[in-house]
Amino acid sequence: MFRFTCLSLCTALAAVPSGLMAQTVSETGPTVVVTGRGLNDQPGDRALDVVTIDRDRITQNAAQRLENVLADVAGLQQFRRSDSRSAHPTSQGITLRGLGGNASSRALLVLDGVPQADPFGGWVVFPAYATGRLGRIRVTRGGGSGFWGPGALAGTIEMDSATPDQLAPLDLAMSYGSRNSVDAQAAASVVREGGFLTLSGAYARGDGFTPIIAGQRGLADRPAPYEQYSGAARGVVGIAPSTELQMTLAGFHDARDRGTAFTDNRSDGADASIRLVGRGAWGWSALAYVQTRQFASRYASVNAARTAATLTLDQYNVPATGLGARIEVSPPLGDAIALRLGGDIRDTSGRTQERYSYAAGAPTRRREAGGATRTMGLFADGSVEAGILTLAAAARVDDWRIRNGRLDESLLATGAALTDSDFLDRSGQEFTGRLGVSVHAVQPLALRAAAYRGWRLPTLNELYRPFRAGADATAANAALNPEHVEGVEGGFDLTPVASVRLSGTYFLNRLTDAIANVTIANGPGTFPGVGFVAANGVYRMRRNLDAIRSQGFELEANWTAGPVSARGSWSHTIARVEASGAAASLDGLRPAQTPRDQLSGTLAVAHRGYTLSGTVRHIGRQFEDDQNLRSLAPATTLDAYAALPILRGWLIEARAENLADARVEAAYSGAGVIERATPRTLWIGVRTRL
Repeated sequence: MFRFTCLSLCTALAAVPSGLMAQTVSETGPTVVVTGRGLNDQPGDRALDVVTIDRDRITQNAAQRLENVLADVAGLQQFRRSDSRSAHPTSQGITLRGLGGNASSRALLVLDGVPQADPFGGWVVFPAYATGRLGRIRVTRGGGSGFWGPGALAGTIEMDSATPDQLAPLDLAMSYGSRNSVDAQAAASVVREGGFLTLSGAYARGDGFTPIIAGQRGLADRPAPYEQYSGAARGVVGIAPSTELQMTLAGFHDARDRGTAFTDNRSDGADASIRLVGRGAWGWSALAYVQTRQFASRYASVNAARTAATLTLDQYNVPATGLGARIEVSPPLGDAIALRLGGDIRDTSGRTQERYSYAAGAPTRRREAGGATRTMGLFADGSVEAGILTLAAAARVDDWRIRNGRLDESLLATGAALTDSDFLDRSGQEFTGRLGVSVHAVQPLALRAAAYRGWRLPTLNELYRPFRAGADATAANAALNPEHVEGVEGGFDLTPVASVRLSGTYFLNRLTDAIANVTIANGPGTFPGVGFVAANGVYRMRRNLDAIRSQGFELEANWTAGPVSARGSWSHTIARVEASGAAASLDGLRPAQTPRDQLSGTLAVAHRGYTLSGTVRHIGRQFEDDQNLRSLAPATTLDAYAALPILRGWLIEARAENLADARVEAAYSGAGVIERATPRTLWIGVRTRL
C-alpha cells in the first residue's frame, strides 16, 4: 500500500505540465507561497539553550545516519554507545544532561510536529530517517512542557523536512564500504508554484562486525549483519494565499542480528500525518497522525566458554499503535508579543507476545502483556519583547490515564493458565511549565536564564515488557509512577564578530521518581517476570528511584572564515542517584550509562564544490550497571568526510568512521563480556544532485 501510494503521487504530479499548477493558482487568486514547515519559531527560544544543525551538516557526515549527526551536540546521547547497525533497537532511547539510566527516551523527538518515539517502548528507530529528507534539526537542551507536550524532561529535538529551496529534482547517493556494506539514498522532488512533492528512500545493508571484543570471542560469536530500508512521500499544497496542507506517508523495515545464534530482531512501521498551517493575521495549525509498529526479537544465553548459544526468550510479536492530534492558534497581539494557545492528545496501545522458559531448546510457556495510555493537554506558550529584554513563559495542564493493563501466562503444552491478572486503571493530572528571560545588554552579548518543570508517563515497555541482555534479565513493573523534572539554568550567547559565536550554559536538574533498572539478585535462580537466570546473570526490575540529580555546563563554539569553518561542543555533567528503601545501595552512585564528559569538534573546508571535514569525538568513562561495578572505558574517535566534484552535478564521496579504529566499549555483561561499537569503517561512493 505504501509503495503504491508513493508511485501514484509521483506519477500524477509528474504528469502535470510545468505551468499548470501556477496557472491554476493565479487564476483563482494571489500567488500561494508554501514552506512545508509549521508556525514560526518562538522569539522566547532565545532564553533557552538551543543548538541548530543545518542541512549541509546533516547530509555531509561520515556515517550518513541520524544518530551520528545528533552526536555533534555534546550531552545528547543514546542509552548505549553503539549505533543502529549493531545496537539492540530497544536500547536506543535518547536523553540529555545526564538524565539517563534507562533506555526509554527522556528527550522529546518530533518530525514536522509529530512525536517520533516508538509508541510502545519510547526508543527511536533511527533507520527510519534518511538524512537526505531532513532540512533542519533544532536541539533545545532543558526540560519543561511548553507547546510540545509531555516527554521533554531533558530537552526537545525538532526535525523539519527539507523545504523547496533545499531540494533538487533528483538527489542520489550510493556508497560501498567495509564488510561488504552498501549505503544508498535517493530523493526526488517536483516543485511548482503553490506546492511541492518529495519522494525519498534509503537502503543499507552490511555483513557486520563481531560485537564481542577479540580476546573474549568463542565459537558462538559471529559477525552481526543488518538490512534496513525506509521510504517517505510528502506533499505540500497551498490551498489559500495564507494556508497550506501538508501530508506525509512513511514506512521502514529494520532487521539486525546481535552476533550469536538466536539474537535476530526486526522492526517494521508505517506513519501517516496531515497538517494544516495558516499564516495569516491569526496563525494556526491543526495536526493529526497515526503510527503503527511491529517489533520482534529473540534472546540467547551463551555458555561460559562461548562455544554455544541457547534460546531463552522469543518475543515473536510486539505490535503497537500511536494516535494523536494537536491544534494551536497564535493570535495577532503586535510585533512585541507572541502567543500560542492550544491542546493535544496522544493515545498509545500495544502488547508483548512471547515464548519463554525453554527446556531442551523448546519453549514451555507463553506470555502476553500490555495495555494502553492516553495523555490530553492544554497549553499556553508566549513571549514579550521589551527593549533589551525578552520574557518567555509556558504553562500546561495534562490529564493522563494508564488503562487495560493485563498479564496472561500459560503452559504451552496444555494451555493451563499460570497467571491471569488485570492491573488497575490509573489516572492523574500534571501541571507543568517554564519561565525564561533573555537580556541583550550590549550588542555582542546576551544573557539568559530559565526555570522549568516537566513530566513523562512510563512507556508500555517499562510497564509490561521484560527483556534480556545476554545472561542478564530485567522484569517490567506495572505499578511505575510518572517521572518529573525540575530544573534551572543560566547562560550566555556571545557574538563578538559575525563569523564567531560562543555560548555557555550552567544547569541544575532533579528528576524525581526516575525509572531505572534496579538490581535485585544474582543468578542462578528463577525470578518473577523473567523466569530462569543463569549463574553468570543478574536479575533486575524496573523501579522508581527517589531522584537523579544532575548539574554541569555546556559550551558551544562556531567559527567561519571564508571556506573554513569550525564548531565545537563540550558537555560536563555530574549526576548522582538519590535512593532509599530497597534501592538504598544505589544512593550517591552515578546513573547507568551516564558519562561525565562528552566532546565533539569538527573542522571543515568547502570551496568550489570540494569539501573536506574531520570530526573528533570523545566520551568519558561511564558505568554499565546501576551498582557502578562495571565500567566502560573512555573513548576518542575520528571521522572524516571528503567530496570531490568530477562532472557537473556529480561528486565522488569518501567517508571514514572511527578512522583510528579506537575500541569503543558499548556493553559489559554480568559475565564480564565486553561488546564494542562500530570499528573502522571506510566508504567510497558517488553523489549526484541534478
